[in-house]
Amino acid sequence: MAQTTGAGNNPIVCISTGIGEMRAEIFADKAPITAANFLAYVREGFYDGLIFHRVIAGFMIQGGGFDKDMKQKAAKAPIKNEATHGLKNATGTLAMARTSVVDSATCQFFINVNDNDFLNHQNTSPQDFGYAVFGRVTEGMDVVRKVENVTTGPRGMHQDVPIDPVIIHSIRISA
Repeated sequence: MAQTTGAGNNPIVCISTGIGEMRAEIFADKAPITAANFLAYVREGFYDGLIFHRVIAGFMIQGGGFDKDMKQKAAKAPIKNEATHGLKNATGTLAMARTSVVDSATCQFFINVNDNDFLNHQNTSPQDFGYAVFGRVTEGMDVVRKVENVTTGPRGMHQDVPIDPVIIHSIRISA
């Protein structure tokens, strides 16, 4: 039977893609606002049919905002950035994507494919506030690596878009 909770009874989600499946522990205990936000999107089926739309080998894979036609899906209101919680943007961790505005994260997330220390909270200035980690891949890093290594190129005003879309079929809380 699949594991349904991680340390401290944190939920486990299954991310099903066209390349394979990964499982991730969501850190509801350490990043409660971010975890609740992500899990609300998951429960609504928001991510179904979206893609990993930004893939940079050696850095990260980002998804959760666009469909295969690069049409952006409407998101809810932004949340407070929890990057001060001490979790690091280490290989295999999930973090919230955002704009240059500290508290601008909504639905888009990324998976670090390297230790990206420069994304960690340094201080309270907007440029050094950091990106909130809210989970980690527990199974399927081989799938993450497959996504990381797809061929990418420009598409409209976007860079680093997979030539062949990497579709997120679903993200579900493991039962």
